Amino acid sequence: MMSAPAATTPLLPASLWQERAAAHRARAERWTVPARDRRAANKPHPVDDFLFTYYRFSYAKIEEWHPGVGVALEDASPLPGCWTKAPYRHEQGRIFADPAMLDDKERARLYWTHALLVATRDRPPLFTCHGLHEWAMVYRGAEIRHDGTVALRLPQAEIDALIESRPIRCSHFDAFRFFHRDAQPLNRLQPSLETRPEFEQPGCVHANMDLYKWAFKAMPWPGSDLLLDCFELAVELRSLDMRASPYELSAFGVVPIPIETTEGRREYEKEQMRLAAKAAPLRERLITALAETVARF
Repeated sequence: MMSAPAATTPLLPASLWQERAAAHRARAERWTVPARDRRAANKPHPVDDFLFTYYRFSYAKIEEWHPGVGVALEDASPLPGCWTKAPYRHEQGRIFADPAMLDDKERARLYWTHALLVATRDRPPLFTCHGLHEWAMVYRGAEIRHDGTVALRLPQAEIDALIESRPIRCSHFDAFRFFHRDAQPLNRLQPSLETRPEFEQPGCVHANMDLYKWAFKAMPWPGSDLLLDCFELAVELRSLDMRASPYELSAFGVVPIPIETTEGRREYEKEQMRLAAKAAPLRERLITALAETVARF
């Protein structure tokens, strides 16, 4: 059973989808080719490689082009391999992704993601966390996540003193869970995996970075243009994350934002607000794409 008749789905001629697929690959390779080269040379980059190592989405999948829900493609050879299997359907000379082909588990995941994004959008933003999550992760120096690649730019005693002297308001579970165990009770919020929808808010650097994660996990429904828009925003967010961190990253061209100072905290808030404003329309596009997808079940 199809969710929509093939003949009524908007059609992209082969010449147009081939052009868009090629443009997408070129855009994606701006990021994937250098990452592949660094991996081959065993020269990791603590900032630029994060989106590939933490989210662990393959280079090839990022480079694939998908038109998104509600668009059909003119059938023409050669076809990308990703369009030869479910959820893509071939009918009447057209190819389109059909949400009706999803199983119950996949449908439940899309419903959950849509609900999380809506809850995040509708919660007031918080702009006073000042990136202290990275500092809480290295509290007391028991475990330095980038140890062996980069050093800390401040003495451990100064890092610990900052954590103990300022309120921590981390609302993102995937950041909070990496806190040193002695820093976790210092956080005014105690998010968990189960309560994620109750805590995530649109000012959060990590929640906005995760737009890339949710878009990727929902593919092909959001479409590859939105996926790369989210990825490129995540690049900026990761840069802010590391600029405000306690790591010494000048060798990688990273100019620190010293959030241990009043001026640094003001600068961080300004950048966090700017990037949250860029994230808002991407979140809305992702919500719309998921809503259209689940409506076709």
